[in-house]
Amino acid sequence: MTEAWHLGFLFRHSLLTFNLKPLLMDSISKQTYRRFLLGSQGLWPGRRYRSLTGTESALRQMQALQLDPLVMVARSQDIAMYGRVLDYKPDLLYKMAYDKRKAFDYGGWLMMYPMQEFPYWQLHMQRRKEKGLRWEHFAHPPKKVMDFVLGELREKGPLGNRDIEGDAIKEWSYRGRKETSVTLFYLWLVGEVMISSRKGFDRIYDLRERVLPSEYDYKVSVDEAEDYFGKKHIAFSGIAREPSWKTGLGDFIHRKISIKEGRDRIERLIEKGEVSRVRVEGFKENFLILNSDQAHLSKLEAGRVPKEWKPKGSTTLEEVTFLAPLEIVSARGRAKKVFDFDYVWEVYKPAHQRKWGYYTLPILYGDDLVARLDPKHDRTTNTLHILGFWLEDDAPKDGDFVNALANGLKRFADMIGAVRIDLGGVKPAKLRTELKTKLKKFGFQSK
Repeated sequence: MTEAWHLGFLFRHSLLTFNLKPLLMDSISKQTYRRFLLGSQGLWPGRRYRSLTGTESALRQMQALQLDPLVMVARSQDIAMYGRVLDYKPDLLYKMAYDKRKAFDYGGWLMMYPMQEFPYWQLHMQRRKEKGLRWEHFAHPPKKVMDFVLGELREKGPLGNRDIEGDAIKEWSYRGRKETSVTLFYLWLVGEVMISSRKGFDRIYDLRERVLPSEYDYKVSVDEAEDYFGKKHIAFSGIAREPSWKTGLGDFIHRKISIKEGRDRIERLIEKGEVSRVRVEGFKENFLILNSDQAHLSKLEAGRVPKEWKPKGSTTLEEVTFLAPLEIVSARGRAKKVFDFDYVWEVYKPAHQRKWGYYTLPILYGDDLVARLDPKHDRTTNTLHILGFWLEDDAPKDGDFVNALANGLKRFADMIGAVRIDLGGVKPAKLRTELKTKLKKFGFQSK
């Protein structure tokens, strides 16, 4: 199963089925670049996944999903899945990952990955073990503490930080105030334990052998793992900037990559016919793309949509999508470079420094980011409050957009379980009035 999935990753979109070589593109337009980034992440031209199995498929398509505890309206990871899975509800992610054991959480930047990747991640975990916790006051926890924590898990079963007694550490750590808490975190980073489930967002740990499906409890070779992650970084990025590729690879394999090694590795991938360079309109640097994705790139450049991307429901022209704050296509400055859309998640900024709002989300309409809104969910009244709404200067304002916005608000409210929508922050007033009329037809109380 692992080998089959790995081949699917390398040659996805059925190139092998027809025994065809993809048409290699030397350069692409910015619109093709934008559409490919959205489509390769499962966000465009509409949702192509459904239900529990679709949640797993969406994660594989995404390559990774960043997790965050904040739940102002919904957690970032749930908003990300709502944008890809037609009938998504927040419990589907936990069911897929923890009940079905189809994914695992890992890393300093907490991410969720497909479970089939665990054999490759064991290289990263081994290097974590060799280097220790560089940012803690001890690099490796005392053996007696590790033995105690592992013994507690072995005897009592899945446990959280609060369930294991331990001495306070001398220096405060955001990983925990007890030696046992930091030790549990260390054991998770080196692969001795895994996250078995969650209570809310609190981690519940257990021994690896009781969480990891047995078919994935092995290690691949160093060369195989490093080669795999070199291609995974490109797939995760969609199209990866060549100058930053070695840094991305280094993060995955947990070691530094020199400029020369990075250049040599890229040339080797190109010689093997697995990767190509491509130029993007408006950018000076070269980009890297998997040759298995070249067929999609060619279709997009010709103005066509790959048939594998056909939505199961509405397109993003018929129904807008609210993008998650940690969405790979728009977070960390990418929205500006790709969509000419100035977006910064302001949740960690002091209130007086915020330009937009606490939990503001970009709005995807068609293949572009055209607006943003600041939502909040009042669970006592089941009301979705729109605290602020801002259209870009060149955003469409016609009836089609209003319909798409109303449809998007309906699906988002359904996803979080809201029965009322407060449009008080929506301006201009005409747009607010039109939205109220359309939402009323959906059965929503709004004001």
